Amino acid sequence: MADASKPEERFLRTLGKRRPAPAGGPPGAAARAAMTTMAQYRTCAPKGVFIYASHEAANADWDGWRTLAMLSNTRVKPDG
Repeated sequence: MADASKPEERFLRTLGKRRPAPAGGPPGAAARAAMTTMAQYRTCAPKGVFIYASHEAANADWDGWRTLAMLSNTRVKPDG
């Protein structure tokens, strides 16, 4: 008998064959490897509180940080 506090999901159609992991169990080795890879992603934005005189100045800094992040996260390094 199902627990009354957890409503059961019902779907009209199921696509694919992948089953959800059982609740309460630790993630598998592949899931842990994927989480580790995602945790090493760099944003290149410095930490802290910044006060700008204008939106244009803030946007210029943001664009620069975003560009640095894209360059550092790319697989093919530019010549330089």
